[in-house]
Order: sequence, then structure tokens, then C-alpha cells
Amino acid sequence: MGVFALSIPLFLAFALPGGPPPQAVMPVMSSIEPASGRVGDTLVIHGEHLGRENVAALYLTDGKVDLKVPEIEQTPTTIRFKIPSGTKPGRLALMVLTKEADPKLIEQPVKITVESDTTN
Repeated sequence: MGVFALSIPLFLAFALPGGPPPQAVMPVMSSIEPASGRVGDTLVIHGEHLGRENVAALYLTDGKVDLKVPEIEQTPTTIRFKIPSGTKPGRLALMVLTKEADPKLIEQPVKITVESDTTN
């Protein structure tokens, strides 16, 4: 009877849900096409976990100024967007705002070059 008495709590410990909550999946960008463009150009980001359930917002950043970018289309593996007006030329990183209980801004390893509207 002693073994049986120990087996019930042990069984319940493994059968009932518990433990830490599942980890949130982090959006990861792996590439962008094209790698450069001008204001108004459409670019496509490729990666994983980029859907609306994981990414609340997309930003271009130079490390000092963050510019929110309106998405055109968003799927689990791609985000299409246009370079917004007012974006200054230069090399900019992409950054996402995660969509979780504790949202985080995560700068991605993917960068773009915004070209000048004028050609000399």
C-alpha cells in the first residue's frame, strides 16, 4: 500500500499541466529585397515569426531616431513595406516591436540603405 500511496501524487504531478509558461517566439529577419531603395520604394523582408501575432510594429532606426513604418502586407515569413516619406538617406537597421504581454523593441541584423532622391 505504501508504493500505491506514493504513485498517485507522482502520477498527478506528471499528468496535470504546470511548469513555466511556453516561451514567446521571437521574430527573426534573415534578408531583405532589395537591399536599398528610395522613399516610396517597396521592400520585402524575409524571416521567421513575422506575422501579426508576433510583430506589432516595424521601425527603421539609425540608433538615435526610430521611424515607424506602415506595413503593406504581413505574413508569418514576410513583411512588405514602403520606405516612408521623411526618411533620411543612409544606412538604417530594421527593428520590430514584439506583440506579447511585455512588448520589446528588437533591432534586427538586417539593414537597408536609403538612397538620396537626387542623382548627381
